[in-house]
Amino acid sequence: MSNYVIGLDFGTNSCRSLIVDVETGKEVASHVFPYPSGKDGVIVDASDPNLARQNPADYLRGIEAAIKGALKKAKAAKKNFSSSNIIGIGVDTTGSSPMPVDANGQALCFDKKFRKNPAAMVWLWKDHTGYAEAAHITETAARTRPQYLGKIGGVYSSEWWWSKILHCKNTAPKVFEASYSWAEICDWITANLTGELHPKKMKRSICAAGHKAMFSTEWNGLPDVEFLEALSPGLGALRSRLYDEAYTSENRAGTLSKEWTKKLGLSPGVAVSIGAFDAHMGAVGAGIHTGTLVKIIGTSTCDIMIHPKTETLNDIPGVCGIVNGSVMSGYYGIEAGQSGVGDIFLWFVNNLVPDSYGKTQEKKFKELEAAARRLKPGESGLLALDWNNGNRTILVDTRLTGLLIGQTLHTKPHEIYRALIEATAFGALAIIDRIEEHGVAIRKVMNCGGLTSKNPLLMQIYADVTGRPMKISRSDQTPALGAAIFGAVAAGRKSGGYGSTEEAQKKMTGTGKVFMPVEANHFVYKKLYSLYKQLHDGFGTTDWNGGMHNVMKELLTTRDEVRKATSC
Repeated sequence: MSNYVIGLDFGTNSCRSLIVDVETGKEVASHVFPYPSGKDGVIVDASDPNLARQNPADYLRGIEAAIKGALKKAKAAKKNFSSSNIIGIGVDTTGSSPMPVDANGQALCFDKKFRKNPAAMVWLWKDHTGYAEAAHITETAARTRPQYLGKIGGVYSSEWWWSKILHCKNTAPKVFEASYSWAEICDWITANLTGELHPKKMKRSICAAGHKAMFSTEWNGLPDVEFLEALSPGLGALRSRLYDEAYTSENRAGTLSKEWTKKLGLSPGVAVSIGAFDAHMGAVGAGIHTGTLVKIIGTSTCDIMIHPKTETLNDIPGVCGIVNGSVMSGYYGIEAGQSGVGDIFLWFVNNLVPDSYGKTQEKKFKELEAAARRLKPGESGLLALDWNNGNRTILVDTRLTGLLIGQTLHTKPHEIYRALIEATAFGALAIIDRIEEHGVAIRKVMNCGGLTSKNPLLMQIYADVTGRPMKISRSDQTPALGAAIFGAVAAGRKSGGYGSTEEAQKKMTGTGKVFMPVEANHFVYKKLYSLYKQLHDGFGTTDWNGGMHNVMKELLTTRDEVRKATSC
């Protein structure tokens, strides 16, 4: 009988489980559990748009509901399926999404004193409340520990571990003082599954530690006590209650605890791999290898590459980190990305698109795409910046905002929609250029995530803007698939799994549709990209000293040229 693994994908709004056949890579069944707390699973505050938290109880409910739901579907879909043949579980989550915990590793918000306090909950990846703390960390590190910044692009982000902990200390001191330690949710969820929750024994992910917490073996792990004290007196004492080691996802966090084995109806001895972030596991699920850029496109975008550890790799300013083993053992993981992509389109449709395009969100998107597809590149005369949720790479600045330029009294919603898609494509090209400028060749672009299968216009525009084929992963659920792959590796060959990630990828991943660039479209987009870069540098950098007087007129000139060519 076949062996199976489960990938658990904890996203921003829901938890997904995926059951995969180890030998064939066939996805047998999946089930989604929407988080019940907050607004679409996120705790928000109308008075502070930077705040985004989650209730960790939703994750525990999600484990049970998502796995049981998928098991039920698998049994219905496959007559010989048996839950006793589940050999491994992998977990991916958002990040950096840290949470204060007590001395037993339990979420601090499980204590009745803090039950309704958002500061005691999970500080979700897109929580930007710590932007001032992030700037303080960057300035202090640049002055006293520049090596800390070298591997994370030169700037520390408000989306990351220390910014959030320091902001908690500054604004919610009672929560900070009551917490024994802190844990990334990718570590806390796997610790729950194995039953080893003690903060000092909980196995931590090198993916989370290296990219978000400035952890490196080059300086003996986390930032030193003196540096943390320089950030804020009293912060240094936390270091001894955190961790000294971090592991790649090929390693076991342990085996499924007796409690979860019974609750889920699985067999004893199921391997649980070390957790990691969704983008990094998504890259593995998309079949990443040297020279491949994997784009995980959803509400935001994460760009992932790997580089052999045996080869020289330069620091890349503006990226989210270069970490040994963060994606796969034996490789440096390179992370970049955009803070807003799908979220920008949702904002536009939910707030600014009239009902003449449809009464429902789904209908509006359908009509907008149909109308936008009929436009030629440059025909609208519009250009936008994709910074509605700040800039993650290259500028690493959450205080930047969106921009639309070129609109007239004749501008239509579908023209704006296309301009917003193009803006995210220009942002994607800026990242590609930055990585290649620093010596890392990109020979293939593989795309995955919900938008890649749902929005063909988006993928064609990305191909036309970059001048590169846009390949789509065979799986629509690559983060969960990547987690499942690591579950198979953690189980090992003797249990019916695999001896390496590469071996598992050969059997469990593949390529689907490919969007080829159109040369004529790419020619126009090269003109628009130069204007995008002018806006990018002018509004996003302090050393820009050029003018902007040409931008509007060049957009109009391009518009008129395209319209004239189209009418001929």
